[in-house]
Amino acid sequence: TSDLVEAMIIAGKSANHKGIPVVLDVCGAGATPYRDQKCFEILDGVAVGVIKGNSSEIARIAGESVTTKGVDASAVEKDLVEIARDLAGRRGCTVVVTGKEDIVADARQAFLVKNGHPMMTNIVGTGCMATSVIGAFAAVEKDPVAASVAGLVCYEVAAEIAAKDAAGPGSFKERLFDAAFLLDSETVGRMEKVQRLVG
Repeated sequence: TSDLVEAMIIAGKSANHKGIPVVLDVCGAGATPYRDQKCFEILDGVAVGVIKGNSSEIARIAGESVTTKGVDASAVEKDLVEIARDLAGRRGCTVVVTGKEDIVADARQAFLVKNGHPMMTNIVGTGCMATSVIGAFAAVEKDPVAASVAGLVCYEVAAEIAAKDAAGPGSFKERLFDAAFLLDSETVGRMEKVQRLVG
């Protein structure tokens, strides 16, 4: 609703004033003109440190022509790394494009995070959880690229661990919470799959 978006902008401006990082998940961008309008209102009204979305959502925010069905990703013709870097440069932020492999980019550099598990697509809210984890990491790491990469790696390593013993989506979700809680740096270091693409 318009009232909710207004509250988000007020909260975002307050966070900007206090030096608290702002992470915006542009969920559903491209699905309706209303969602597009509200996403741009937030982006124009708040200094956003990290913009996160799937390929079609990020492409839409970057000004590309896409067709989105609900909040699911649709095909994007142009190179996603270039789209992300261009958007990051124009908005002065970090851009995270989630999918089978995740792109984390700013105007100077780009990384590919190759962790995760297909089971993540079978439960609702994995994208929202990823945004929350990125926000938590951004709260303690000043570099938003490093925070985003580290947050995604930890979250997706936990998903890989959870999937090993999961019988289906229900048990996977339960095990994902446990795996995230029990995660340690040695395990992350052993399992992380990150590729530097640019920079």
